Amino acid sequence: MAKSTHNHEETSTVSNDSDTQTITNEDEEEKHFRKVISAFLYYKTLARNRVRRAFYSYNRLSDAHKNLVPKYETHLAQLLKCIDRNDFVIRQILNGCEHLFNNYSIFSNSAETNQMSTEQDSLSPPSGVTSMDMDKVKTTIKQFVRDWTQDGEQERFVCYKPIIDEVKRRFPPTTNEGGLSNHYSPIQILVPGAGLGRLSWEFARLGYACQGNEVSLYMLIASHFVLNKCSQINAHTIYPWILNFCNNITNDDQSRAVQFPDVDTSSLPMDSRFSMSAGDFLQIYNDPNDWDCVTTCFFIDTAHNVIEYVERLWKILKPGGAWINFGPLLYHFEDIPNEMSFEISYADLRTAILSYGFQIETEKLPIRAGYIKNERSMLHYEYDCVFFVAVKPE
Repeated sequence: MAKSTHNHEETSTVSNDSDTQTITNEDEEEKHFRKVISAFLYYKTLARNRVRRAFYSYNRLSDAHKNLVPKYETHLAQLLKCIDRNDFVIRQILNGCEHLFNNYSIFSNSAETNQMSTEQDSLSPPSGVTSMDMDKVKTTIKQFVRDWTQDGEQERFVCYKPIIDEVKRRFPPTTNEGGLSNHYSPIQILVPGAGLGRLSWEFARLGYACQGNEVSLYMLIASHFVLNKCSQINAHTIYPWILNFCNNITNDDQSRAVQFPDVDTSSLPMDSRFSMSAGDFLQIYNDPNDWDCVTTCFFIDTAHNVIEYVERLWKILKPGGAWINFGPLLYHFEDIPNEMSFEISYADLRTAILSYGFQIETEKLPIRAGYIKNERSMLHYEYDCVFFVAVKPE
């Protein structure tokens, strides 16, 4: 998959072994890209169908029961308005993103536009779009909360701040009173599993040369929007919790809005060294002794085989380089049929890390942390995470 760019960094691509393979990969990329766009566009219909179910259930109540919740229909009508507003933001996110991926046009002609509109209005998902794809759309919307809103500040404080503090301690930047770097650090930082790019952006803001890496096209399209098209603070409004019908204390908690971004993402200098790469971490990063620092936050459990990640990190880090990790071990492929998944305990992972030659200089666990958590929900999922710093000796 080709690398996409953010904030003034040059493009590059991952080469293939043959022209035939290149054509095949490009065809598959276009097919996948089209599916992702279709899933984003289907969000409105999916959400409205869920609200219709709520209307249907309400209408089956007796009049006596309806009278006990007289504002419920008004609440559902408000949810429909919120869905329309989310769809408006989604279309802003999609507008112009096609040039990042082989110049495939989302709305290349009127016939295609009409076709996609028809697919969106259908009660059934577009061809090839699965429930897992729709879960990714919903997760992407919530990811804005974690990375780019004031509501996500506490999560970022728990997860990102220890990583940033450790980088600053090991590779001190020089900053002015506004927090921006006075000069560029020679330190090169890689952030695999970058999501919507906030941690990577923070490193670039401090003057480091930073590249975020993300395999999810859903996240890449959304991150391109927030990093390149959001020049005003809190310019956009989304309603991330409207499909959460359970564990709400009040109706307003379900329909509450959040604004993003909480910072001016365009405030980085034009010559800042910040980019985002698209593709699988193991496929893209293979050059030995290439990075001063790699930071992984809620990432290492995305591996089919986490030991492959350890091996690759050992290879690509420079001697004296640091691998800084924060997160749990919720192995992503553990319950997916026909997917290879090797799950080990943290104790076994730690043994593997040491066996490759890493020296663990800092280790803290457990650290309680949430992930795109709705603070006003009656249900909260949290992880007991591990934070460690593993150094490749000189």
